Amino acid sequence: MPAEIIKDAQAQAQKVVWRLASIGGYGEKDLPYALDLENNCVRLNSNKTCAKYASRSAVTLWATSFLALLKEETGRTPFIYSYPNFLESAMTRSSELAQYPLWLAQYAIDPADPLAQPGLKSGGCYVHSWTTSNCSSQWIIWQYTSCGIAPKYGVPGSRLDLNVFRGSPNIFLDLTKGSWVPEVIDFMPLNEPTQVTVNKLSASTTDKLVTFNVSVIRPNLNPVVTGSVKFVFDPLTPVSPKPTQTVVRSSSGVWTLALKGVPAGNYQGSVTYVDVSNTHATSSTPAIFSVTQGVEPSPAPVKPSPAPTKKPTTDGCAKQIKN
Repeated sequence: MPAEIIKDAQAQAQKVVWRLASIGGYGEKDLPYALDLENNCVRLNSNKTCAKYASRSAVTLWATSFLALLKEETGRTPFIYSYPNFLESAMTRSSELAQYPLWLAQYAIDPADPLAQPGLKSGGCYVHSWTTSNCSSQWIIWQYTSCGIAPKYGVPGSRLDLNVFRGSPNIFLDLTKGSWVPEVIDFMPLNEPTQVTVNKLSASTTDKLVTFNVSVIRPNLNPVVTGSVKFVFDPLTPVSPKPTQTVVRSSSGVWTLALKGVPAGNYQGSVTYVDVSNTHATSSTPAIFSVTQGVEPSPAPVKPSPAPTKKPTTDGCAKQIKN
């Protein structure tokens, strides 16, 4: 399987090389190619929804194989273009990937604000191959909107993507010459130990939610910067059907976990922390609770179906910067 992934990636990269050669190769002021990687679906259902996704390791292997051949054949280091959530959730962290300049897309953040930066999320940051130890993303180009006013820049059409470059004029020229090298920085750790604490547990009757207030810390007692929590029932006390779990991050390293649909009974299990980026290690703490029978809800009267209403037109630029 890995050999097939490498073969496919290199075949696609070779097509890019041939296309570049057919137009005369890079010019002196041309930036290198960018690999636009935003989708890991490898098979669709008949209704066009995704039937199968590539694994995180497969996506990463494909990307590194593609980029390596492109760099070798063209003499310039190509970009990788993507968005923070995809880099964290669909790819594994790789020191090899970090050797390529990152073109990061994240909208609704004003680059004119000196404190604004892409790659952050509520109570933490997205952790991927370019995330530093202080939770910032080591991007070279930031695409901050897809709603630029095209005529303002002499571009046909109504809207276009706008970007900012981070670096000096010399660094920009290094990209065009093939002499760009990544900055030496401290990256996030791998599988750093964690500790889970249930600060508060509330369980009463079947008509109410079972809730946990959970915090997760690192060895230095700082909160974790990514990941999530879930409740894992003890196999000796299975629950069917499985209750619905919802998680809300209230601040960095702190979550409210709610279980809906827990039947009456006594339960034991664990509150488990999981980080798909493998920055922080999985950990858990035991939890025991009881639920008694609550008031059964009265069946809701059947109302006639309302006439369908036309959905309002959505504005794709509603929260984006327009300039």
